[in-house]
Amino acid sequence: MGMMTFQLPPNLSAETLSELERATMAGGQDCMPYPTQLAFEPQKISVQRANSESGYFVAPWSVEGAGKFLVTSATVIERAAVYFLTLELARGKINQLRGQTSDWLMGGLQMPPPLTQAIQQTARMFGKAASCYPNPETFGFANQALAAGFQTAHHLVHTYINQVFHVRHSRQAKLETVLACRLGQQLPPEMLTPFLCRAFNAVAAPLNWSQIEPTETKFDWSATDALVAWAQSKKLHLIGGPMLDFTGRGIPDWIWGKQPDILAFAGYACDYLEMAVRRYSTSIRTWQVAAACNWSGVVAHNDEELLWLTHRLIETIKKVDPTIEVVVGLTQPWGDYLGQQERNQSPFVFADTLLRTGVKLAGLDLEMVMGVSPRGSYCRDLLDASRVLDMYALLGLPLQVTLGYPSSSGADPKADPDLRVAGGAWRHGFTPDIQADWALSFAALAMCKPFVRCVQWAHFSDVDPHQFPHCGLVDAGGALKPSLEKLALLRGEHLR
Repeated sequence: MGMMTFQLPPNLSAETLSELERATMAGGQDCMPYPTQLAFEPQKISVQRANSESGYFVAPWSVEGAGKFLVTSATVIERAAVYFLTLELARGKINQLRGQTSDWLMGGLQMPPPLTQAIQQTARMFGKAASCYPNPETFGFANQALAAGFQTAHHLVHTYINQVFHVRHSRQAKLETVLACRLGQQLPPEMLTPFLCRAFNAVAAPLNWSQIEPTETKFDWSATDALVAWAQSKKLHLIGGPMLDFTGRGIPDWIWGKQPDILAFAGYACDYLEMAVRRYSTSIRTWQVAAACNWSGVVAHNDEELLWLTHRLIETIKKVDPTIEVVVGLTQPWGDYLGQQERNQSPFVFADTLLRTGVKLAGLDLEMVMGVSPRGSYCRDLLDASRVLDMYALLGLPLQVTLGYPSSSGADPKADPDLRVAGGAWRHGFTPDIQADWALSFAALAMCKPFVRCVQWAHFSDVDPHQFPHCGLVDAGGALKPSLEKLALLRGEHLR
């Protein structure tokens, strides 16, 4: 069993120490976390894992001026000498920054001189911190280098975004990318419809199973019928689903009353899917069959059952109409949950294994909902997001990216009661303006990549019952949040 020890900075708050309990080791070709044992001593944290391979230490950390993120060290090995945590996190970020810069330069990125100078200056700041090791001044200099690394990475990614858009627009004035928003069961208020139609060229109809079939064999399609007719009247492209959420949300209570095994559950779910697709197949040609297909413990209990169930659902829809486009969704694409539970497959390997079964998919949905626990991902910066999108693109499928970030940290009575605002922060926390800044940055990043076919916001309004707390584009009082205007500007500049 491998072990390593990290020296912590002095005077860390109790909140920071509590957050550090999320820290894990990560490794492998997909750089995913794996279960890690942590032991805290005064100003030290010891790390144990079942294997003795080198890897990366991933820790939640507040970065001055950037936010609170999961930050990854460079490669660390087992040794008796103590690592300085802040120094290793700075080393990891600057290594990531320089590596990505090299990759993009080989791809044709034109580096503005100020950005080149900033990268060089950041490296020198790290050199200053490393030269002080193991003196206590190392922590202060390393924090400065880490903050500079995040700031420079942010500028690098925006430079990349602008240049990729420029190249794509030189070939096509307006891009074909779909910018969608998930709707609730109720139609958007008429007074808000123009704002929604200005920001989005598509909407996703939820098809909530528990509302469509609240009692076994008793179906009520009226809300979905009205939503489909409304979207068609507004000339909005329609996406169906997610039809199932593997975390259990939206599954009728009568199902749980039967205490079904996975075979029985699959039978009920497939009957529902078949009826829905037959009813709307002429109006909806793209269906997200499920969200969080990699989420174990509710509808299935291990990766094998999850794969089997996902495959069964896809085949059911394909039998109804082989020409229908089918998308499946993954949650926590960085594999956050792997640090707390033993699993055979990371999200990336799960998707790869599913594709190797021969199923025909039109796309893979990656759920990048940050700052929401336990379903969402701990916050990452733009460079981390870009790298994980590029990794999933290696699977050879178009991607759909579902985005969400809370505009408040308070309680949200209309949200899923099992979810809360927690898990890092962008910039200085959770406000409508910070949400707008996050939405503009991450939507632009996803939209600029040619392999992303659809960018989708998690839900439209906080007025209606919804899943993720405070992630809507309309607040609980019915007022528009600034995020909606940012997305509208993005669409107007780049999309049809």
